Amino acid sequence: MEVAAGELFLIATPIGNLADITLRALETLREVDLVAAEDTRTAKKLFSRYQIKTPLISLHDNSSVKRLADLLKKLQDGEAVGVISEAGTPGISDPGYRLIQLAAAAAIRITPLPGACAAVAALCASALPLDSFYFAGFLPPRSGPRQRRLESLKEIEATLIFYESPRRLNATLETLEKVLGDRPACVARELTKIHEEFLRYPLSHLRSLGCERNWRGEITLLVAGCDLESRNRDPQTLLEEEAKLQARLADPEFVKDYSNRDLVELLMTEFPLLKRRRIYEIVLSIEP
Repeated sequence: MEVAAGELFLIATPIGNLADITLRALETLREVDLVAAEDTRTAKKLFSRYQIKTPLISLHDNSSVKRLADLLKKLQDGEAVGVISEAGTPGISDPGYRLIQLAAAAAIRITPLPGACAAVAALCASALPLDSFYFAGFLPPRSGPRQRRLESLKEIEATLIFYESPRRLNATLETLEKVLGDRPACVARELTKIHEEFLRYPLSHLRSLGCERNWRGEITLLVAGCDLESRNRDPQTLLEEEAKLQARLADPEFVKDYSNRDLVELLMTEFPLLKRRRIYEIVLSIEP
């Protein structure tokens, strides 16, 4: 194949099994002038397997601004540059996105070469809903920020996908159950490798399993999205929403400038779980 001058190629590489690479990816890796790799040690194994001689340069989280500027200059000078992550699709939870942004801003042509992606591979076999999903990447390592991040995701109806370190998996499972409830989930481990494993259980069971084993390998964690319809029928949830609404109405500064009708319209937006009739009843119950 022929590659265009001054073009950035985003080349998906295997996430474990080295046979999971496309013919187009191999062609492109051989034809570009340079390949920027998140981990050159991993890249050399792939290059050795397929006898690829293209020069390698590192591009990782600690790469300097100068390294990015040098790569951009090569593109502007007409060189074809490939980008590969340690495994999977470049830019997905790896530093390749910084060069992608610079290239886009400089009007450099960017060509993606589809292929392996741990998030998609895990989702397909998770037995969780596939019609809609939300990729959340890595959660914060510290407990406080991790819980706050999950609080922001708790009402998303799509299947949630996370990457996680085996060292932090048990802590994450505990926080997930605490914040999201005991939802169906799946731990996908060592995808495409010899010890590939899918554990499809509720979060509480996965947490219990974690107490009995030492997690190892690359982890993709998937959790069912929020079932808003079921949650909206939960009596306890409705009672909590009513209590919040009553507390809102107890603020004289909030209610003084609105008629009852305007209050109902405003509160319907703020408390969508409650029916209009019930909101109206609570508004009328306020003492003048």
